[in-house]
Amino acid sequence: MRLRVRLFAGLRERAGANELELELDAPADVAALKRALEQRHPALGSLAHVRVAVDRDYAAEDTLLSERAEIALIPPVSGGSGEDALLESGVFELALEAIDPAECQRRVEHRSCGGCVLFTGLAREQNRGLQVERLEYEAYAAMLAPEMTRIFARARERFGDRDGSQPKLRLRMLVVHRSGVVAIGEPAVVVAVASPHRDAAFQACRFLIDELKATLPVWKRESYADGQSWIGDRP
Repeated sequence: MRLRVRLFAGLRERAGANELELELDAPADVAALKRALEQRHPALGSLAHVRVAVDRDYAAEDTLLSERAEIALIPPVSGGSGEDALLESGVFELALEAIDPAECQRRVEHRSCGGCVLFTGLAREQNRGLQVERLEYEAYAAMLAPEMTRIFARARERFGDRDGSQPKLRLRMLVVHRSGVVAIGEPAVVVAVASPHRDAAFQACRFLIDELKATLPVWKRESYADGQSWIGDRP
């Protein structure tokens, strides 16, 4: 069967292509796909730490593949009217322009919530002993919303109000992540959480930033005076 595999960030640059095609005997699973790619495209390097998304969802190594599937390699990642109901489920936005953290906080604040926690991740000028001139973020846009939906659901389950004397109250959650070039000192990601109780707001905010950094398919490239590097990449 013929498979088409999308590439991102450092993998795309090493392969010199946005997409690869290869023939595999059916049935073939994710593990077989990775072995074949390592053998036929050695420039990719080891794929041991690379996850595979099938139809915009992370797939286990034994997941069987089909020609109709949308397949992507996911390298290690380094995130109005009627909005009230949406915020109670969790809202994720990919921003092409500068983020206003204060506006994010205002959006989640509500008279039912006694605590509001705001986290802002800034582009810093030094990392790993190197002077960073700018950051650039690349995202697998089609997979962002489904993955953040799962992260928001886990946050609601863990940190929603557990007071048995009243119905479970929902958190109000907003995550905004930059795409494209981000100047030093500018916000790269903002997480805002409001809750009836401050402890839940603190915990949920920490959970959201940690989870999106671990699993959201957004990659960061640092540019220096003498080169650049994809953070988290393992050639």
